Amino acid sequence: MPTPNGVERQHQALRQTVLIVALLNLAYFTLEAGVAVAIGSVSLWADSIDFLEDTLLNLLVYGALGWRRRVQAWVGMGLAGLLLLPAWATLGSLWHKVQTRFPPQAVALSLTGLGALAVNWLCALLLLRFRHQGGSLALAAFFSARNDALANLAIILAGLITAVHPSPWPDVLVGVGIFAINADAAWKVYRQARAEQQT
Repeated sequence: MPTPNGVERQHQALRQTVLIVALLNLAYFTLEAGVAVAIGSVSLWADSIDFLEDTLLNLLVYGALGWRRRVQAWVGMGLAGLLLLPAWATLGSLWHKVQTRFPPQAVALSLTGLGALAVNWLCALLLLRFRHQGGSLALAAFFSARNDALANLAIILAGLITAVHPSPWPDVLVGVGIFAINADAAWKVYRQARAEQQT
């Protein structure tokens, strides 16, 4: 059982970590959104919105960690909804892509996905040790980074498939996958926050 001083140090370490993660996400959002628009990629657009959502999520976690436990539980429930933002953004992009059926540039898609994977992998590693120590807030931050890393692997794969067989469908299918992953994470964070409310 951590001592009061140990708990305080752990709390401060978590706050510093989520702030670093927020800044990393903001930086890559700017890059990825630009590439997504330039090459017309559904999956990169969804992933860039996810980087922006992660920025807001981690900044909110940074502030909320100083609040009472019950208030943190309410914030955790709100973050569950925030995790769904990339999913809704993806649905809009998917509809547009199905209408145009224009495949994205395979090389740019894969390289941007590789860069995003590196950023998200780093963020997930930074948050890994806090996922069971900061309640629903830390869990939301960790799931967000982990899900993004999984999505980036799929984006890279979509780029490689598109390079061999030019088609919009690998990009579209990855967008659907990102939707499903974020919906599942939102449900898990919501359940954790509900459990915290009842304690």
